[in-house]
Amino acid sequence: MDAAMSTPAGSAGLDFTWHMSRLCLDVCTRLPELCHIDARRVAVRYCQVRKAVAHGFLASLTPLRFEGGQMYKLRHGRRWMIQPLFDSAGREMLYLLSFYLPRFLDHAFEEKLTTVLHELWHISPSFNGDLRRLPGRCYAHGHSEQRYDESARRLARGWLTQQPPTELYEFLEHDFQQLRRRYGAVYGTRIPTPKVIALATVD
Repeated sequence: MDAAMSTPAGSAGLDFTWHMSRLCLDVCTRLPELCHIDARRVAVRYCQVRKAVAHGFLASLTPLRFEGGQMYKLRHGRRWMIQPLFDSAGREMLYLLSFYLPRFLDHAFEEKLTTVLHELWHISPSFNGDLRRLPGRCYAHGHSEQRYDESARRLARGWLTQQPPTELYEFLEHDFQQLRRRYGAVYGTRIPTPKVIALATVD
C-alpha cells in the first residue's frame, strides 16, 4: 500500500497533511521527550467527517505493528500481519496519524496543538510500530486520561517556548472555513486504513 505525500508546490489550496507532517517533524526534532520518533515514518492523513458536529474524535494514531513491535501475530491457529504501508520513496511506515476534518480544525489553537502532541506521545519509546504502554487499567492513557492530556499540553507549550518558526503552525490558528476562504481549498493525503491480513495456517 502506498502513502504518497503530496506537496503544496504548484497546487491551489492548503495541503493540510503536508503542513501537519512538517509540524510533526519539527516537534519531534525539538522536544527531547519525542526525539525517539522518526516523523518521516509516521504517515499523516486526513479523514473527512460527514457530520459537522464539534464532538467526536479529533485525531487518532494507528500502530502498524503488534505488541512489542512484532510483525506477526498468532491467532486462532493462523499467522496474521498488518498490511504494510509505504511512502512514495518506498520507506515503510510504522504509524498512521489521522486527523478528522473539518472537526479538528474547528477547535481552539491550543487544543489543536495539544491534540497533535497527545497522539505523538502515544508512540512507543522504542519506536517499533507499537504504542506506548502505560501502567494502569488502560495502557494507552495510564491511570488517568486527564493527567495524560496535561502531559500533552505541557509538551505543546514547551515546544512553543522554543519559538519555532510561525509558518510551521500558523495554519492551526485558523478554523476550516477561514482556511478555505484564505486558500480556496483545504486538501491532503487520504490513505485507506491498513488491514490485518491472514498469511498461513499454523500447525
